Amino acid sequence: MSLISVVIPLYNEEGNVPELMRRISEVCERIRRGGDDYEIVAVNDGSQDGTLAALRAELRGQPRLVIIDLSRNFGHQIAATAGIENARGDAVILMDGDLQDPPELLEAFLAKWREGYDVVFATRRARKGESFFKKTSAQLFYRLIRRLTNVSIPVDTGDFRLMSRRVVDALAQSPEKRRFLRGLVAWVGFRQVGIEYDRDPRFTGETKYPFSKMLRFAIDGITSFSEIPLRFATYLGFIVSGGAFVYAIVVIILKLLGQNEPGYTSIMVALLFLGGVQLISLGIAGEYLGRIYDQVKARPLYLVSSVERAALPPATVAREPIST
Repeated sequence: MSLISVVIPLYNEEGNVPELMRRISEVCERIRRGGDDYEIVAVNDGSQDGTLAALRAELRGQPRLVIIDLSRNFGHQIAATAGIENARGDAVILMDGDLQDPPELLEAFLAKWREGYDVVFATRRARKGESFFKKTSAQLFYRLIRRLTNVSIPVDTGDFRLMSRRVVDALAQSPEKRRFLRGLVAWVGFRQVGIEYDRDPRFTGETKYPFSKMLRFAIDGITSFSEIPLRFATYLGFIVSGGAFVYAIVVIILKLLGQNEPGYTSIMVALLFLGGVQLISLGIAGEYLGRIYDQVKARPLYLVSSVERAALPPATVAREPIST
């Protein structure tokens, strides 16, 4: 008998909670009738609406629901990490709380897990209800990060996935502050397989990833798994320096030939170009330096305000959650 943990980070998803719990429970009850047990680990990431109250209302009818209330909003990736680290299952399934990730895919995940796969990820075949800009930028991001990183991260794949217990334990040994979970799971390795699905539109509410957060997320993903931007700054510096050296020789020759007329435009163009290159290089270096600064402070990834359970954990479980 295996225990299956379904981890759901939630931020301002009050309107989605009842339908989310209903659909997950239907699938998980079928799993339980098949011989396995389950728990639903809902992580409230400092929501400012009635998400926590809606989760507490579900406790009465959800004996296997666990609510982890974080002390404030730490962000999606940290909230997901909190849920994964406190999940007790032999297999842990991570999904979003907006119902764009269909709970009905859980059974297909488990079938692949029983075949011996440690990671089963969901690849988006279609993205319903999303703008052309978001679809295009997402496709560009996945392909860019695949080229820039030295880890084979599947394209068009989010955080909706199943992870075996040994993958979860391996993630617990990665103390990174700015986390990019889909990259970390790919880096861990083991046997991995994808399942295609059509992503549904949001059930209610608005996306929690506007363009600014998408850009920050993309930068975190690239800087977490690639040193290429630093090398790019170095190469660019060498190229510009080489061009400046050649230009200096040309200027000297023209001066000796008496054909070099002083010009404000050429000076300003050179200054602005060199200044821009320097600022780009400093910005790239600053991104990596900021990550080092966050890491050396050694603060905990998150703080838990409370943990609420409808009942005692299933009797099949002996392990304790990872302390934070």
